[in-house]
Amino acid sequence: MIKTATLEYKHGETTCEGLIAWDDAATGKRPGVLVVHDWMGPSKHTEERARWLAGLGYVGLAADIFGKGVRPKNRDEAGKAAGPYFQDRKKLRERALAGIDALKKHELVDAARLGAIGFCFGGTTALEIARSGADVAAVVSFHGALQTPNPADAKTLKSKILVLHGVDDPMIPPDHVTAFWKEMQETKADWHFVGYGNAMHAFTNKEANDRDFGTVYEKRADTRSWEHMKFFFKEAFGV
Repeated sequence: MIKTATLEYKHGETTCEGLIAWDDAATGKRPGVLVVHDWMGPSKHTEERARWLAGLGYVGLAADIFGKGVRPKNRDEAGKAAGPYFQDRKKLRERALAGIDALKKHELVDAARLGAIGFCFGGTTALEIARSGADVAAVVSFHGALQTPNPADAKTLKSKILVLHGVDDPMIPPDHVTAFWKEMQETKADWHFVGYGNAMHAFTNKEANDRDFGTVYEKRADTRSWEHMKFFFKEAFGV
């Protein structure tokens, strides 16, 4: 049976409030996967994905980048909450790594087998975790922004990388895609990039339905991207 609990953890003076999920029918330690939310903050979407990961044999932690109580109610508030982290990638990495550290300390987690996934803003965060050089075995970006102010940082990365991208995503221009490919090619990284035709931004989010804004749920891309992640993680973790 999948169990969940609220998990509070700290980054400096900031308290973060996540949700951790595990299968209590399983025995022994297992890989831990951080799940990072989009710019609207922690949500049912990321909590659901943490539970799905638990069902696959992982411990999933739906992380909190913004801090306890910071829960945007609209796009304007989301932009104000996420903007400082886009502008300060060091702060973004440190906040995300506080979640990784909390996950690593959980009694059911094998600290030598850690991963991260993220959606939109969270996909960007997952890539920044990898670029930080952290000891995280594998990261997955679902429709995340690909650009970084310090592409040379990727030369220190240790993570396997999977990017799951909507080809029709208006928020990720083609030059960002090619710049990311160049960034990866200049490293020794084990990286993979999958593009989904007819998919826009936020293609995994069932509540996304604003074609003018560029955020639209696409069932086939949602289903296929999760299967691609499962294969990727099975290769990385043997689970």
